[in-house]
Amino acid sequence: MKNYKISIITVTKNSEKFLRQNISSVKSQNYKNFEHILVDGNSKDKTLKIIKSYKKKKIKLIKNKNDKGLYHAMNVGIKNSSGDIIGILNSDDIYFKNTLKIVNKYFNEYKDLDFLFGSVYKHKLLSGYKPNIIDWSFGFYTTHSVGFFIKKKSQLKVGLYDLKYNYSADYDLFLRMIKKFKLRGLSTKKEEIFGKFRPGGLSSKINFLDYLIECNKIRLNNGQNFIQVYIIFLLRILKNFKKIIK
Repeated sequence: MKNYKISIITVTKNSEKFLRQNISSVKSQNYKNFEHILVDGNSKDKTLKIIKSYKKKKIKLIKNKNDKGLYHAMNVGIKNSSGDIIGILNSDDIYFKNTLKIVNKYFNEYKDLDFLFGSVYKHKLLSGYKPNIIDWSFGFYTTHSVGFFIKKKSQLKVGLYDLKYNYSADYDLFLRMIKKFKLRGLSTKKEEIFGKFRPGGLSSKINFLDYLIECNKIRLNNGQNFIQVYIIFLLRILKNFKKIIK
């Protein structure tokens, strides 16, 4: 079995609260062929001090002085990665100790595999990958942070995160890789859980209507039918009316 090098990219900005747990969850992996790239957007708290307290062997700090937001920092991390496979781990999220071992197993068993979604705890256990419902649902995958891994060569084929999207450039990436480039993806078994996604991050601070409008643009820009997109838009507004009028 080949031991693929796995690059984990974590974006930090004033992330001192949970960062030690994040780094420790990567360092404690029972699979050791990895690098942990931390891209910092000019933190003013103890974030840099925490990062520097760890040995540099597995941790690479990039000071992103020209910081243009979360997805820009992810792109910087991808460009500076040296692994065969890329994973995204937000600074307040954690992996379970078997995660990278499971990832390596799948990319060995399925040589033509481009990307993988693992089961993740996010409020509840999320599992599976359902590309057949991609045009009608946002719930066709588990999570971006914690749950998503992609071969670097496949990532470069699809392209980086599109910075014209402020909230959901990851969603745009997924539509591109599935609908336009027809990449092959799988999910792990339900019980193969990658880690825990902590509530309260960027997604919890986004205005719901702004999020929906951006998702509309993403769907349309990826070739989905206009009428279908706005039917989904109206259904989502009706379902989440209380969130919108807050």
